[in-house]
Amino acid sequence: MAALSSAKRVVIKIGSALLVDKKTGDLRSEWLVGLAEDVKMLRDRGVDVILVSSGSIALGRGVLGLPRTELPLEQSQAAAAVGQIRLARAYEEVLAPHGIKTGQVLVTLEDSADRRRYLNSRATLATLIGFGVVPIVNENDTVATDEIRYGDNDRMAAQIAVTVGADQLILLSDVDGFYSANPQIDPTAVRYDTVSDITPEIEAMAGDAGSGLSKGGMKTKVMAAKTATASGCAMAITEGSVMRPISALENGANCTWFLAQTDPQVARKRWISAMKPQGVLMLDAGAAEALKRGKSLLPAGVTSVIGSFGRGDPVELRSPEGHALGMGLTRYTADEARVIRGHRSDEIEVLLGYPGRAALIHRDDMAI
Repeated sequence: MAALSSAKRVVIKIGSALLVDKKTGDLRSEWLVGLAEDVKMLRDRGVDVILVSSGSIALGRGVLGLPRTELPLEQSQAAAAVGQIRLARAYEEVLAPHGIKTGQVLVTLEDSADRRRYLNSRATLATLIGFGVVPIVNENDTVATDEIRYGDNDRMAAQIAVTVGADQLILLSDVDGFYSANPQIDPTAVRYDTVSDITPEIEAMAGDAGSGLSKGGMKTKVMAAKTATASGCAMAITEGSVMRPISALENGANCTWFLAQTDPQVARKRWISAMKPQGVLMLDAGAAEALKRGKSLLPAGVTSVIGSFGRGDPVELRSPEGHALGMGLTRYTADEARVIRGHRSDEIEVLLGYPGRAALIHRDDMAI
């Protein structure tokens, strides 16, 4: 079983049914205060915490007086716009007394499907975490349409966990784990303590029922588990409505852990190395040696740029002798790379006419 005490970076997913009272549409303030205490507990242990939170539409409904039924797209987006302000303020108010800063990050499916936007999201989240901020991530429901939305925050939470390299993802749910059948209708249903491999049989056991204010079901949770565990992130499903649910999980509350299949960094390196390169960067001897020591690739170490590629595209890295060293996701286009190659990072703004990132390829986006 995965131990929460061993975690270094944790993503916690909070559904709208936990945050918002189904009958009144009001925020469950006391529960949120307890969650903040759990976040403080993790932070005091040196754990990075990222919250993926639903609730903007549910909160916006109450403000706008909209019914708790399926809404037309434009009304749903309007409710999200109103609710996002309340949601961000609510998290700030409960975490600030603990000395914890928060930042709102709104994403759509395109932010993970497009490599350039994926790298930008990854860099933003990494910077926030580096500043000691707890990111509050939600889908950007004000602009997302059916074509560019995740559709549920379980899968979005898994994608965020992969993006930030989390080693554990906790889905706070209205059920206390994964069962062999729906326990509400089948008295013989058995809860799994751990799932080491998501087989077709496990997938077939997943139901698809959601609560009144949320869209997630067990099927989406299993899909989230497949994404997370394949990327080296263990995932837990546990009852979230109790006070201080993370403390309850640590103290032995019922749950199901889906075990990670590999280390997050190893999984990411494999993913990058399997990509088809869109171009080639030729390096000088100093840069080639620096990469072998785990350093980022700076423009000064690039001697030649071959091919046409965009930001976020995979490129092959070669030694002065032409030997392949590895693959990396570039932060600059081929044309930009040609302009800044051989120059110091502090010259980038003068050369391009706008500020850029110091590294042409960051070490986290490289497989050597």
